[in-house]
Amino acid sequence: MDAQLHTLYTAHVTVVKLRYDLALQTNNFDHAVVFGGALHYQFADDMPYPFKVNPQFKLWVPVTDNPNCFVIYTPGLKPKVLYWTPIDYWHKTATMPTDSWIEKFEVIAIANADDAKQYMPKGRIAFLGEWDERFAEWGDLTPNPEAVIHSLDFDRAKKTEYEIECIREANKLGVRGHMAAANAFKAGRSEYEIHFAYLMATMHTDEEIPYGNIIALNHNCSTLHYYYHDRAEIEEQLRYSFLIDAGASFHGYACDITRTWSREKNEFQELIDAMNSRQLALCDMVRPGVNYPDIHMAAHRNVAELLLQFKFARDISADALVETGISNTFMPHGVGHLLGLQVHDPAGFSADRSGKLIPKPAGHPWLRLTRIVDPGWVFTIEPGFYFIESLLGDLKKGENAKYLDWDRVDSFRKFGGIRIEDDVVVTETGHENLTRQAFADVS
Repeated sequence: MDAQLHTLYTAHVTVVKLRYDLALQTNNFDHAVVFGGALHYQFADDMPYPFKVNPQFKLWVPVTDNPNCFVIYTPGLKPKVLYWTPIDYWHKTATMPTDSWIEKFEVIAIANADDAKQYMPKGRIAFLGEWDERFAEWGDLTPNPEAVIHSLDFDRAKKTEYEIECIREANKLGVRGHMAAANAFKAGRSEYEIHFAYLMATMHTDEEIPYGNIIALNHNCSTLHYYYHDRAEIEEQLRYSFLIDAGASFHGYACDITRTWSREKNEFQELIDAMNSRQLALCDMVRPGVNYPDIHMAAHRNVAELLLQFKFARDISADALVETGISNTFMPHGVGHLLGLQVHDPAGFSADRSGKLIPKPAGHPWLRLTRIVDPGWVFTIEPGFYFIESLLGDLKKGENAKYLDWDRVDSFRKFGGIRIEDDVVVTETGHENLTRQAFADVS
């Protein structure tokens, strides 16, 4: 951790302590114990699944690859980190950390996860993390009290400067991967080969990327979460389109970026260009006080206008395309979500620290964020425009089928669809587009 990031991290830890102080005091807890998580083994095998750390743990410390670690926090006292360093000649084990973050903690080595028991403080403990029944014998531990979690998750929407810097660095890594993937697509590589070009450029393994890479060619672009990486190369004349939704991690913080490419300068490229302009206009809506669902509804208005502009729809207004739900056929997902320690950070619907929820707009069940936007928030803006076989089939059977030029729609099915996604941070006066800036910096 360089000096500038360490300075930001110091302030970050202070903010985390204050948030924990509030959550613990409000709910009558004396301490918090945050468990990073355990290794879990495959059924009937001695091979573990890839370890994924508890996000509440990496909020405190940038440790993402070592299980059986704990943070112990008592308001007013220096927090402890119990760091797992077993003696093992079968596997490479973690060595005691030496990075500058350790200055903020009392770091204690434990050779066995159960050694943590002796360090449990006296009093009521809010235990945050995956629960094991053996922990019940460790003291007065309440596993994952909802009121504490609601409070902490609500506050996580507002990122510290350290967190924003980590997401900014993750975007730079992700952009390198996206540029390498685009070059691999242009070179005629398979989905499988494009995926590995991305990993090589980001210096990530499959276990280190924040979510499974979506690497889709042609009609596969219409599957929103397409995780299958086809090994087969496609002949040049049969390669039409490429959609990549892929992220990267920095100190446990994620970026989430999507781009779509056409092999040729054709009408599909014109549709991509139009979507790109409208995506940037949605980003320009981001500022303190905006109601996030308004951005979502503006995205649907954009889809409706593109349906008319590109002559997919006729004899109907843009407003009616939204009101009848036709636009949902072509964009059946929310326009974005909170981003940070998790790709889909929690509390997107929270009205306050109590866990009270803000409902989604009627007819839009997949929206992941309904709150009023505040400075310091980081979220995605990711409108889409797809030709999804099942949804088009439903629309064609309904009373609204008459408003579509089906020959025109059919001619675009081979492209699959378009999604363009940036990560933006809300500033005091507007926003900063972390992804567009990363593309400018890296290129």
